[in-house]
Amino acid sequence: MSGRIGYLGLGSNVGDRREQLQAAVDLLAGHGVRVLASSSTYDTDPVGEVLDQPSFLNACLRIETALDPIGLLDACKAVERERGRVLAGEPGYVHHGPRPIDVDVLLLGDLTFAHERLSLPHEQVLARRFVLIPLLELDFDLTVPDGRRLADALAELPLDEGVRRAGPPLAVATH
Repeated sequence: MSGRIGYLGLGSNVGDRREQLQAAVDLLAGHGVRVLASSSTYDTDPVGEVLDQPSFLNACLRIETALDPIGLLDACKAVERERGRVLAGEPGYVHHGPRPIDVDVLLLGDLTFAHERLSLPHEQVLARRFVLIPLLELDFDLTVPDGRRLADALAELPLDEGVRRAGPPLAVATH
């Protein structure tokens, strides 16, 4: 498969969190997404609107895909659905609530993209330690399309968002 290099963010705080992340990695290949590398996993405090919930296990993936941005988003949503995630608009959905898996499109090549369902780069990519730390582990020199360095963004963030290394990278199939 040839295509663009991109980055996905994974998160889980329901059930066996590491197993949920690994299952997402394993399912992505069936949706046109080749996983090239995984960061370590990080235990992170909840952020957003629902703070009274279990901590998350997060990781980031370097991927390659020929999918366009919406196709990649659809692939991520299909993986979430396969792992039991209740998606927005469905009964029982809670914005920022507990979830078995979250697969976010963070960056896709040097694309800047705006759509009602997806913004690239992801609107939180420069604002969340739990995204920046694993992304920088994959590529310390990573930038967003306008040239801003992710390492500089991390250095500017307050240290109040708890992010703790929890374990080794997820297993990635070698092709």
